[in-house]
Amino acid sequence: MTNDDFLRELHDPDIPVPEGMTSAIAVTSFGKLLNAIYNWGRRNSIWPMSFGLACCAIEMIATASSRFDQARFGMEVLRASPRQADLMIVSGTVTKKMVVPIVRLYNQMAEPKYVLAMGACAIGGGPFKEGYNVVSGIDKYVPVDVYVPGCPPTPQALLHGFMILQKKIDGQSLGNPNSTPWYGRGPSDPVPVPILGPDIIDPRQAHILRRQAEATQAAPDVAEAGDDAEAQV
Repeated sequence: MTNDDFLRELHDPDIPVPEGMTSAIAVTSFGKLLNAIYNWGRRNSIWPMSFGLACCAIEMIATASSRFDQARFGMEVLRASPRQADLMIVSGTVTKKMVVPIVRLYNQMAEPKYVLAMGACAIGGGPFKEGYNVVSGIDKYVPVDVYVPGCPPTPQALLHGFMILQKKIDGQSLGNPNSTPWYGRGPSDPVPVPILGPDIIDPRQAHILRRQAEATQAAPDVAEAGDDAEAQV
């Protein structure tokens, strides 16, 4: 049986419940049961990456303290390696110099992985928006699943963001490739790492920059041709 056949049969309501399970648990279909178990295991074992950028990271540290205790949500295992983490909390101001390692760390995380933008700076630049060295939102470079506004957000707000992420995980289905793209036919493409030069450049926008450069170079040629025509007249 191929992977597509398995996913197709996963939500078939005519699939019989395995023998021995009917007396132990009441289910409507085996596919729903499998999704429930799969999502339950992931939502209660999220491992955030111990990664902080600025003042919002202090609130993230406070959330892990005994007063708020994020261990109640199964998120107390902070991992120092991106290869062992499945949640990146972007907590703080994202500068153009820092967005390069952020994208690199995101690519090193294994699927399924999620991103939580914590604070006004990570969401849209905050008070430093339009600054010469600040990115106006981390969602311009990596996909963000949950936004937690505030400057900085309180630990209670971050805990609410965790619960929103858990609700999103509960809504994912193994039979829907759009909600679980990491079970596709092949590996997912990594996010292009931005290029840091005189300014930050997103490789995904290279064709736009190239077109603008060509238009800028063509403008002086047109102006010079107009001047020559006026001189001849």
